[in-house]
Amino acid sequence: MKWNILLLLSILTLLTSCNGQAATQKKNAEPFSEQFAKGDTVKELGNSIMVVYQDKKHIYWFGSWETGVYRYDGKTMINYTIKHGLPNNRVDEIKEDQSGNLYFNGCYPNSTISKFDGHTFTTLSARPSNDWKLQSNDLWFRHAYQTEKVYRYDGITLHELPLPKPPELSNPFEIYSIYQDRKGSVWFGTNPSGVCRYNGKSFEWITENDVTEFGEGGANGVRSITEDGNGDFWFNTEFRYSVYDSVTLNSTKFYRRQESIGNLDGKKNSNINEYLSIVRDNNNNLWIATYRNGVWKYDGAKVTHYPVQKDTKNITVFSIYKDNNGDLWLGTHENGAYKFNGTTFEKFTP
Repeated sequence: MKWNILLLLSILTLLTSCNGQAATQKKNAEPFSEQFAKGDTVKELGNSIMVVYQDKKHIYWFGSWETGVYRYDGKTMINYTIKHGLPNNRVDEIKEDQSGNLYFNGCYPNSTISKFDGHTFTTLSARPSNDWKLQSNDLWFRHAYQTEKVYRYDGITLHELPLPKPPELSNPFEIYSIYQDRKGSVWFGTNPSGVCRYNGKSFEWITENDVTEFGEGGANGVRSITEDGNGDFWFNTEFRYSVYDSVTLNSTKFYRRQESIGNLDGKKNSNINEYLSIVRDNNNNLWIATYRNGVWKYDGAKVTHYPVQKDTKNITVFSIYKDNNGDLWLGTHENGAYKFNGTTFEKFTP
């Protein structure tokens, strides 16, 4: 069991480390000329897809570990890399503003957030700031590896913000995930300090053991955050959290931790409860992606396992994503993207 913990820790460190690759970064990248605006037309995705995103025009974007970003409109696959103006060939996050501009965040060797207006990539310059605000149109991004900072982009300025430490913990931490809930509050999943909620006025931390440590020691890191159909929060652990706007009458905490699914396969020592990514589908089922053991659906009463395989062998999964139609996608470590066909996850081929 200790060997499994050490192996999983090393894998999770590799997943998070922005120094885990040798991608070339163009410093102070200039917007690319019009002749390169269409990128390179390719027949297939790269092998290592970290994130999947569908924009407002229903175009798919696939962010990779080291081969840039791919655009797919249903007919043609286009690959953008540093030679087209993308400042980093690694893409960890993809977001979109109200005007339809796209933003690609890579973190090697430092965070590089690039704005794409459909023609030109523009690298945003961050300004050190303590201007914490909660505005409906802001975009939030992760900072580089091994920092305690996040970015808030208000459409004009990219604010580089230090996240205040939890009062009961003093160790350094880094931000693994960011999530904006239904009420507008922003959550920051960290390693190893737990999870923090910012409601526009104050910072409130959850530092329970299940969000800071593995069951037998070692740091876990909150890599995914979501709300279920009842409004409870899931922080990639076996527990779920009921969260309140103010302190309850019977507790000094703003949350209540509750037993939930536990280990997905029913085995006490499986570590499958330490998952990487989670989404809620249109029927309020939770879909939970694990790194080495496929995807699990939780309908509120039972779990169903969906292996993710190539040639009958399990493959490793980075992330799960729900598109505009409610279809589910996976980004995988070495096998491109997968899509759920209603029965199983099958490899996506354009």
